[in-house]
Amino acid sequence: MHFSLLLSLSLLAAVVPGFAEERLVTRSLNDGLVARQSRPPPPPARCTNAQSKLCWDGRFDIATNYYTTGPRTGVTRVYHWTLQNVTLSPDGIPRMALAMNGQMPGPTLVANWGDTIEVHLTNGLKDNGTSIHWHGIRQFENSKNDGVNGVTECPLAPGKTKVYKFIAEQYGTSWYHSHYSAQYGDGVWGAIQINGPATAEYDIDLGTVTLSEWFRPKTAFQAALDAERTGPPRAQNFLLNGMNANPANTTQGRRFKATFTPGKKHRIRFVNTAVDTFFRVSLDSHQMTVIQSDFVPVNPYVTDNVGIAIGQRYDVIIEANQAPNASYWLRAWPQISCSAANDNDGTVTGYIAYRGVTALPTSTPTTVTDSCTDEQTLVPYVPITVDNSAFPGDQTSVPVSAPQRVSVNGDMVFRWNIHGATMNIDFNYPTLQQLADGNTTFPPPLNPIFIDQANRTAYWVIQNQSPVAHPIHLHGHDFNVVAQGTGTFDAATTPLKWNNPTRRDVAMLPGNGHLFIAFRTDNPGVWVMHCHIAWHVSEGLSLQLVERQAEIFDHMTLDAQWEKTCSDFETWYNPATLAYGKKTDSGL
Repeated sequence: MHFSLLLSLSLLAAVVPGFAEERLVTRSLNDGLVARQSRPPPPPARCTNAQSKLCWDGRFDIATNYYTTGPRTGVTRVYHWTLQNVTLSPDGIPRMALAMNGQMPGPTLVANWGDTIEVHLTNGLKDNGTSIHWHGIRQFENSKNDGVNGVTECPLAPGKTKVYKFIAEQYGTSWYHSHYSAQYGDGVWGAIQINGPATAEYDIDLGTVTLSEWFRPKTAFQAALDAERTGPPRAQNFLLNGMNANPANTTQGRRFKATFTPGKKHRIRFVNTAVDTFFRVSLDSHQMTVIQSDFVPVNPYVTDNVGIAIGQRYDVIIEANQAPNASYWLRAWPQISCSAANDNDGTVTGYIAYRGVTALPTSTPTTVTDSCTDEQTLVPYVPITVDNSAFPGDQTSVPVSAPQRVSVNGDMVFRWNIHGATMNIDFNYPTLQQLADGNTTFPPPLNPIFIDQANRTAYWVIQNQSPVAHPIHLHGHDFNVVAQGTGTFDAATTPLKWNNPTRRDVAMLPGNGHLFIAFRTDNPGVWVMHCHIAWHVSEGLSLQLVERQAEIFDHMTLDAQWEKTCSDFETWYNPATLAYGKKTDSGL
């Protein structure tokens, strides 16, 4: 575990100047990227109504299967960000934080479907390395830009800069965050908005609304120490877009507020960026039409609330069809059945006001049952039938243990075991480098699963051996949720959905239950699968998928910048001279 915040709470660092401007540059389509495998030509135009949200550019539209084809705009969107030690007061009470360009959330990354994204990241932190993961982005044939230290790269040392570069092959809503121990819980995260078509019409895009909990005066690093010793710590508040009133004194802080135009349909992009909270979200007196989950467009359906696990995203449309001279509470409810307790029970929250209204709401809430169940009405708009020709018989069993107490440096701490091992990466020797060096054996703490066959369907049966539910995230892929429920999975008796099942990149593994996922091995690289509760992944609940290892470097190279990031970190990361010594957690 890294403790820069623990050691420097009293040192209020000056904000390093940074900037968040975006530059648009027109370049050749593969500028700076290794040429990818050939893709099919674009389909003939099917959607010609340029005013319809189902259309896009006359060649690609909402019916396009972006796993096999999609636009290449020739536009590169360039961002320059600096990660900084700052003092923030998101709910009116100051504490030390780590933040991108001095703000939390960090700058929203905005692009169009088919753009190239280029982020110049400078690590301005005092005592931490870092890496930035672009959550949900497939990184097709581009594993080195996935941003997972110890797996796809070395961490970025303080004072150094690196460039991440990838194509927006999907569209919709997501987020980016640090993958360096518990770092993102202290502010190293921000939203991603990739514009594209939609499965329903709307008038106004209100952008992203992030949901997170907040610890004070302790930092997330300190909370992670508590979590591994005594269990999940209690948060002091939750934040909407990085702000809220203090639940103990609502005159402190600032509530999130958005504005509705009467009679118009508004798109809102909800993102759960928390470390240990499943949220259920509702808007008093209004219903929501869900149009997208994670990066997957779905057939629209109407609901009065939506449950959002850590890492999940839901795009909804809300029509401003209520009394226009009022405002309404936008409620975020921490679900205690699978989350740690929060001093804010959901009554101190943000709101949406109709245009011209300044008063706080007096609206009453929808009745919400505490539940951590994924949305059950998610039907992907572009249908995929999962190949089940090799099932049963070709599935991989992925058991997830109950937490176990083990001794680490003389401390008794909780650790998780998945697929027979507890993950513990090596900052200085990432998996990609090990593969480039021709390593054929990996120590158990790296916890790899090797799949060498191309374009086959992998079947993973994830079985939970404890009552603790986990949001399971797979990098490099969307996966099909073939089965999900309580009890032990049984191939002969468990109901299986092969015809167009829910498809996403984060799904809940129920307590004492199972999650059966299937995905195509169509993306050579190294990808992690992990629980997105920050404490759990820090405590080892992660594995690596080494996919088509013989082909990984056919499509990308570990270039001079990649190598320099490693040499710079190796020079800086000397446990003998660092105040907090060598890491003791998984590093993720």
